[in-house]
Amino acid sequence: MRHNLRLIVFSGWHASMTDLLSIAPRDKAEILAQALPYIRKFHGKTMVIKYGGNAMTDPDLQADFAEDVVLLKLVGMNPVVVHGGGPQIETALNRLGKKGHFIQGMRVTDAETMEVVEWVLAGEVQQDIVGLINQAGGKAVGLTGRDGGMIRAQKLKMVDSKDPSIEHDVGQVGDIVAIDPSVVKALQDDAFIPVISPIGFGENNESYNINADVVASKLATVLQAEKLMLLTNTPGVLDKEGKLLTDLTAREIDALFADGTISGGMLPKIAGALDAARAGVNAVHIIDGRVPHAMLLEILTDQAYGTMIRSH
Repeated sequence: MRHNLRLIVFSGWHASMTDLLSIAPRDKAEILAQALPYIRKFHGKTMVIKYGGNAMTDPDLQADFAEDVVLLKLVGMNPVVVHGGGPQIETALNRLGKKGHFIQGMRVTDAETMEVVEWVLAGEVQQDIVGLINQAGGKAVGLTGRDGGMIRAQKLKMVDSKDPSIEHDVGQVGDIVAIDPSVVKALQDDAFIPVISPIGFGENNESYNINADVVASKLATVLQAEKLMLLTNTPGVLDKEGKLLTDLTAREIDALFADGTISGGMLPKIAGALDAARAGVNAVHIIDGRVPHAMLLEILTDQAYGTMIRSH
């Protein structure tokens, strides 16, 4: 029986890397041959991956993600991981008796919440991801926006989406002023995989919590990435009837914003993705992180998974 990459890696039994060992040698060769054009096309290219959702909390999906990142590096691509950590932050806040509050998809971050955000993201969450990638055979290095002066930020001015005359105070939530990618490029050149927490610093050395989707989008632009991949807990962008929209233009996205189809936590995600596409990132994909090996599906096959955003 003939196999292809999609059927082998993403069949109902969700084959893992170890499962592939039981496949006949001829079939293994065929799988690799099918992936070869994509490996050749993307060799040496940067892939910025926003890692979040169920893919960060389900142990099997965590292992799949780490294997995918290592595989991309080993075949000559340059993955850069930017991670979120909303559920983990929420759990930590609950332990302290604090309840998270959001305005237009952004977490309101007072000084105490900022302390929690820093130790959860740059400590617990980041080191878990670094450990998983290293365990899978990679060489991951954890960074925050402070390292190498990477992410300079200022306080975000949150204008009300319905009434522009109203401005919401969301505390130490940051708006990116500039990104210096020097430390990321240096790590890539030395065969390391950067894992970045979305924390920036201000002119007075204050810390800022920055939306991870925004950081990933801006970083993809600065690095002139081939692809920006945003892992989510949905199949992609859905219309009002719940149908997946696989290919969207800037104009179509503006219409979805206007009629309320895109709202809440998807607002910064889609806005950042659109900015990256307009700024030269060749392909922006919003993919379902609940699907095992979702990134390999997106990069090493010609099948569309999730939503691709084009600038025009």
